[in-house]
Amino acid sequence: MALIDVQAPLHEAHRDNHTHRDVNGGWLRPAVFGAMDGLVSNLALMTGVAGGNVGHQAVVLTGLAGLAAGAFSMAAGEYTSVASQRELVEAELDVERAQLKRHPQDEEAELAALYEARGVDAPLAREVARQLSRDPEMALEIHAREELGIDPSDLPSPLVAAGSSFGAFALGALLPVLPYLLGASALWPAVLVALAGLFLCGAVVARVTARTWWYSGLRQLALGGAAAGVTYALGILFGTAVG
Repeated sequence: MALIDVQAPLHEAHRDNHTHRDVNGGWLRPAVFGAMDGLVSNLALMTGVAGGNVGHQAVVLTGLAGLAAGAFSMAAGEYTSVASQRELVEAELDVERAQLKRHPQDEEAELAALYEARGVDAPLAREVARQLSRDPEMALEIHAREELGIDPSDLPSPLVAAGSSFGAFALGALLPVLPYLLGASALWPAVLVALAGLFLCGAVVARVTARTWWYSGLRQLALGGAAAGVTYALGILFGTAVG
């Protein structure tokens, strides 16, 4: 009689179920949050101006100006931030590269000590460090990951960061302006489209969080709606004061 391996289904089930979400968010997180930032800020800007009892042309112009100014500001800020971070990382890599060239034995011992600190037996840690240190580029990559927490082959691009920030912000900021561009002359269609966009963005964010899609969507809807309501009230107040 053939023996049945009762553990096989368990092992198969474990392999099938042992998956993890992307805890870093990948491209989805910055894209969605960039669009959400553009949507909330431009909606609040437009409702604030509309609360001042101006014509719809002024609201449209405000929305377009907010879109352009915010998108360029986001792109410039993101480019500067990522470029500065990359320059700092490259400077630290140059320091590490010089140390590997001048003091290879000390760097090899340092790497072995790192593995020992993580529980690897001393002889094995020294042997692993020796083998990894034979290739200077591999040694640099290992030291960078262990000491700096970075991957030298996967440094962020300032141009990509700036372009993605510009596009995401502009897309979000376009939503409250779109009804006006399609012929609307009142504020409420823009608010409805923007609120729908906020709910959608919040629901998409649930892909990189532990929350349900409807909770994330309603939370973002409430926050964005509150921002628009407050700026609208301020617009009425300032419009009355200026008028």
